[in-house]
Amino acid sequence: MPATDPDCLFCKLIAGELPATIVAADDHTVSFMDINPATRGHALVAPRAHARDLLVIDDADLAACSSAARKLAGVMVERLGATGVNLLNSCGAAAWQSVFHFHIHVIPRYDDDPLRLPWVPGPGDPDEIRAAGEELAG
Repeated sequence: MPATDPDCLFCKLIAGELPATIVAADDHTVSFMDINPATRGHALVAPRAHARDLLVIDDADLAACSSAARKLAGVMVERLGATGVNLLNSCGAAAWQSVFHFHIHVIPRYDDDPLRLPWVPGPGDPDEIRAAGEELAG
């Protein structure tokens, strides 16, 4: 069983203790929709094992997250019609990390989207988040 932090929001999501729109999962990672999306389909990839940030994550978990993010990026192009994808990791509060469980933002980009990074997170439409999550999950 992977290490967890009982106070960590993402550990609780991964354990199923809090609701999340899961779009993919494997033995080492869970991918779920961001509730403050930068664009349609914005998702996060996190390791099952708790690691505070990029500086302390186990190498194998980092590799698993990178692989899962690449796969999810391909799904975004295929199923959502994204014409590009940003991968983003924030390490530390000064770099906009707000949840201290390592994760990679997988942000689909579209030719006409107005997003300029960094975006200012704000609540997304729950129905739209769910719909995009269902498309990504297949």
